[in-house]
Amino acid sequence: MSISAEEIIDRRRMRRRITFWRISAFLLIAALIVAMAGAAGAFRAFGEKASDHIARVRISGFIDDDRKLRELLEELGKKKQVKAVLLEISSPGGSTVGGEATYEAVRKLAKTKPVVASVGTLAASAAYMIACASDQIVSRRSSIVGSIGVLFQYGDVSDLMDRLGVKVDAVKSAPLKAEPSPFHPATEEAKQMVGRIVMDSYDWFVDLVAECRKMDRTRVLALADGSIFTGAQGLANGLVDRLGGEETAKDWLTEAKGIDKDIKIVEWKPKRDDPSALSSTAGVPAIARLVAGDSEGALADRIVSKRLFLDGLVSVMQTSPIQSGNGTAK
Repeated sequence: MSISAEEIIDRRRMRRRITFWRISAFLLIAALIVAMAGAAGAFRAFGEKASDHIARVRISGFIDDDRKLRELLEELGKKKQVKAVLLEISSPGGSTVGGEATYEAVRKLAKTKPVVASVGTLAASAAYMIACASDQIVSRRSSIVGSIGVLFQYGDVSDLMDRLGVKVDAVKSAPLKAEPSPFHPATEEAKQMVGRIVMDSYDWFVDLVAECRKMDRTRVLALADGSIFTGAQGLANGLVDRLGGEETAKDWLTEAKGIDKDIKIVEWKPKRDDPSALSSTAGVPAIARLVAGDSEGALADRIVSKRLFLDGLVSVMQTSPIQSGNGTAK
């Protein structure tokens, strides 16, 4: 029996509908499985946080004035189930304001809970400042610590402006207003002004290390020339307490603070708002994770830590020499 053209078309339409619904059902089931797995992970994490544990907090990338991180540290101080806090630090430093704010938050937390810092790749400048706020600093032998100092950088594009034939004039209320300016070389008065604010923050940083590390100020000054040290050198110089990793940090909590050796370490993360990937640098981590599969945020850290605009003083380890036209103080 022959089949008409209309029947053939109807059968093909039916096959397409069946295929569509099969695919839709498969995707729906897959989505449900993923959702259930995520929910199971969330419930498991909730269960772990409901029992006694050590809270792990990661501090990495460029140190900025991170309100969400400070809120997390404050929250941990109030949690009865949190018996101690382990700061996992891997950062070259950042703004002095960010380092100071986080340092103060850790010091406040340390009044209620034992806090130990475990240094990963490095804890330099503002990151080392934060580590000093803990009760104990544990570092790998090959980790980098130190870089105690403060930096103020500014650009000088006056040569470029001359080549382009562009001149910028300004009417100011005083000679030091808006100085140093990128449109002309800095005057000696401007350099002296910047030097004063840099040295004020530097002296504060040195005193902070001397107090927290229980070291003579003269000894700290000998180390605070911007130098970096390996963990082993840091131990010899009094910048680090022990060599090792997370387990070593946990052992110290057991030995010195009486924390149960069998207690679990549970990770806590700041509660971040949904970042707008198009409106600010806050979206860089999300972009990196989506595009590059950067689950740990390493790519994002590299991008953010090299951003062009840094407001105020910074305490960050420099990986290349400072070119002429940049103000430095270490």
